[in-house]
Amino acid sequence: MNMKSKIMSMALLLALVSCGEQKGMPEASNEFAVVTVSSTSAELETSYPATIKGLEDIEIRPKVSGFITKLCVDEGDFVRKGQPLFQLERVQFEAAVRAAEASINVIKANIKTQELNLENKRMLHSKGIISNFDLQSAENQLESLKAQLAQAQAALTDARNNLSYCTVTSPVTGVVGSIPYRLGSLVSGSSPQPLTTVSNITTMYAYFSMTEKQMLALTREKGGISAAMDKMPAVKLQLADGTEYPISGTVSAISGVIEAGTGAVQMRATFANPERVLRSGGTGSILVPLKSEGCILVPQKATYDIQNKKYVLVVDSANVVNQREIEVLVQNDGQNYIVVGGLKPGERIVFEGVNQLKSGAKITPITPEQAEINRKKAEQALKDGKMPGEK
Repeated sequence: MNMKSKIMSMALLLALVSCGEQKGMPEASNEFAVVTVSSTSAELETSYPATIKGLEDIEIRPKVSGFITKLCVDEGDFVRKGQPLFQLERVQFEAAVRAAEASINVIKANIKTQELNLENKRMLHSKGIISNFDLQSAENQLESLKAQLAQAQAALTDARNNLSYCTVTSPVTGVVGSIPYRLGSLVSGSSPQPLTTVSNITTMYAYFSMTEKQMLALTREKGGISAAMDKMPAVKLQLADGTEYPISGTVSAISGVIEAGTGAVQMRATFANPERVLRSGGTGSILVPLKSEGCILVPQKATYDIQNKKYVLVVDSANVVNQREIEVLVQNDGQNYIVVGGLKPGERIVFEGVNQLKSGAKITPITPEQAEINRKKAEQALKDGKMPGEK
């Protein structure tokens, strides 16, 4: 085979390969799902991660040092205010009380003796036998003894208080937390851990956060923080297992400080807890409902962001897409936006695949249902080992 024949054979081979590639790689489809927006009623729920805490979470610490001699409760027990929780060793404090009582008895006896002495001094002074100095010294001695008595009585009160502190009681009604110290442990007010924590869970707080941007939008919409709190609807609590807590709550506080690290504003919702289902330290999600009448609802996948602004692709009568900015409410359910500006009922928008198009492109509109059918066909073709468009 001469050189000319070889060149012609290679050209033919390349043409055949090129034709084969074109057959296996068809052009991308120009069909895009399009929907017509309309005025409707929307009820969305915005979800915020939440941390649950009791109305009061009180650390129980002893006021005196001593060994634990008795545990009166166990972890998880429900206790009433004033109920004993722990007993500490009492011996040294009982001894201190007896010593203070004995000191008082001694001083009282000395006072009686000094009162008799003072009475005798006054008689002698009236007869001119002793000087004014002697009489005044006796009176001062009696006053000194009375002051000592007051001091000793205060010491007795302090000793009795210390003795009472040997019985550690609950300051609130609630549920007992973990107990790190057991019988025989030496504890004091400076111990690294508290004896336990008692949580008042009759009312629970659920703490959640909004971004600074969300909070600003909410306060502008409602007319200030106070108005926003007053106009906030009842909120729901979704528990960690996905179930919904049966009692609704109210937003009761909004922090006045934006957290520097996260740029978030902390909020607090209050829930009644009569059955003690909620426990301090739990987690969940706050669901904030939003009802809107006569609004336009747009799927989030039909939008895209440019410099913190939201856009959709509007389809005109010639099936040409045009970029348009829209305004949406900050509250959303993670699936849809409520549009408050930029769209009118009856206009058509690209439902999905907006990232594949540019403003000015011409498309072939299809319904979302048709797009779903095409998607399933393509998936089945791939399973069957065929290329898209191949029969």
